[in-house]
Amino acid sequence: MLDLLIVSAFILYSISNGFRNRAKASRSLEEYFLAGRSIKGWRAGVSLAATQFAADTPLLVTGLIATGGIFMLWRLWIYGLGFLMIGFLLGRGWRRARVLTDAELTEIRYSGRGVLMLRGLKAIYYGTVMNCTIMAMVLVAATRICEVFLPWHEWLPGAFYRWMYNLVEWVGVPLSSGATGLEPYVATTNNLFSLLLIIAFTALYSTTGGLRSVIATDTVQFTIAMVGTLIYAVVVVIQSGGIGQIVNGLVEHYGEAQASRFLSFTPTAGEALMPFLVVISLQWFFERNSDGTGYFAQRMMSCRSDRDARMAAFIFTWLQILLRSLFWLVIGVGLLVIYPFDPASAGGETFVAGRELLFATGIRDLLPAGIKGIMLTGLLAALASTIDTHLTWGASYWSNDLYLRIINREWLQREPSTREQVMVARLSNVVILAIALVIMANLQSIQTAWYITLLFGAGTGAVLVLRWLWERINLYSEIAAIGVSILLAPVLLFTVEAEWLRLLLMSSISTLVVVAVTLLTRPTEEAVLVEFYKRVDPPGFWKRTAAQAGAEARRPMEAFRSGAYLTVTVSLSIYLLLVGIGKLLLPAPGSSMAYSWFYVLLGVGSVALWWQKLFPTRTAADSDTA
Repeated sequence: MLDLLIVSAFILYSISNGFRNRAKASRSLEEYFLAGRSIKGWRAGVSLAATQFAADTPLLVTGLIATGGIFMLWRLWIYGLGFLMIGFLLGRGWRRARVLTDAELTEIRYSGRGVLMLRGLKAIYYGTVMNCTIMAMVLVAATRICEVFLPWHEWLPGAFYRWMYNLVEWVGVPLSSGATGLEPYVATTNNLFSLLLIIAFTALYSTTGGLRSVIATDTVQFTIAMVGTLIYAVVVVIQSGGIGQIVNGLVEHYGEAQASRFLSFTPTAGEALMPFLVVISLQWFFERNSDGTGYFAQRMMSCRSDRDARMAAFIFTWLQILLRSLFWLVIGVGLLVIYPFDPASAGGETFVAGRELLFATGIRDLLPAGIKGIMLTGLLAALASTIDTHLTWGASYWSNDLYLRIINREWLQREPSTREQVMVARLSNVVILAIALVIMANLQSIQTAWYITLLFGAGTGAVLVLRWLWERINLYSEIAAIGVSILLAPVLLFTVEAEWLRLLLMSSISTLVVVAVTLLTRPTEEAVLVEFYKRVDPPGFWKRTAAQAGAEARRPMEAFRSGAYLTVTVSLSIYLLLVGIGKLLLPAPGSSMAYSWFYVLLGVGSVALWWQKLFPTRTAADSDTA
């Protein structure tokens, strides 16, 4: 009962918040999707962390540790470079562009007859295909969690449940993990009830109050989720015999060699170093939202100032890469001790799905009442946070780019009322959810879907960043990148088995095609580039355009060097502290603690490299402003 009260309190708060912000959200699309560009940096950063917490991510982490050890988590940690790059190099540009979606950016960045077509293509590709696939991954995670905690077949009236069961059985599409022992269509019916309730709850407050409600709910969600995760980590440590006994437990169950492999932050002897280096060096840059495209850009654009946009990325990265990861490290490794498995039987999607599910199983088995309610609320809130963000993000494409710009202004030559625009935005959520549910029905493990989205994103990542940094990038560059991604990804999926090689081929071929197309096609009109530069003030290779705009020719490159310096030095501090503290908590068998403390001290010391630049004294800040 206590658990139910905690969950109910969060639900009531979220719904009431949506209705409180309804009037403001209904004023315009900018109020609905960007909260009137009035968000403080710390709130935008916490909101991003809440969205990235997601219900699927802890399950993904648990599966990655079981299949490859801690070093596999670099697949997630390396994104810290990208997050900081967006904040220090591109966040200001997103704000100053004064657009509602990243698709809209095409009309102020490029010239040519195909600009509007590209805007529509991006709205469909990112807002529907990629967005709904990611939502499907989150919904798969929801079924994993709900299947463990919500046995509707024991609670609902028999006649009503039987009607739903017969309908599910007639459809014939099972939505169950198979790891709970329930008959597949019983588990599917339970999951369907759970998903309908969660989706209805999330859609109610997000479609009512817009981004303001999303961010307000995210702040509470992240706090609850982190408190619950910390308590969960402490309980896992206790159940494992204490922090010092986790390593001994790993050795006892798996042997010293396998325990060392689980706890290594780098590839261990006998594992291919090249695939690891290729993946972590490419994945953060060659991905579907490498420049912030999507909800990251949405948070940047909603900030009230350039400084707030930069601070949002800074706060988000520290919360996401350091704080959250340390909690999940302890939980993921501890669950290996509490729920051991035979390494010889590891492999395949069924094994991965089963290990992913253990994050939720541990909550059910290990946490007492009340604490379990906090953790369940955190997971429900994480799920709601991710869904509400993707709903508002996807709906912004449909309403602003497709309905308003293309259908009305271009085809029908009319200007719809603000009320009509907001109504379309709200109705778009229903369509997006329906598409995501269809995709979800065809996914088995979260890891598999994640790898597929990475491959598609690798084809477009480079051009998304280059359009900000290089004035020569044009309309045809982006069209070429999307075309290569759509055409090449299916070929690589069916012909190349090694995932690292697929990423390497996709990113290399796509970049070569983009550069070739850029140099062989007509550049963007000079007037458009000058106007874009005056409006956005982009960093990088804009020397010629800067001079034509009346600015100092060296200014863009100086801004690039400054942003790159902060990106590298801040990420260095985060990674040194992550590895150092991680090794202190979970030392590999036979390792020296001196190295762990060395990493920690180096991480703390490296803060001096960037602190003054990021947080200048009042005198220095006033001088910079002048």
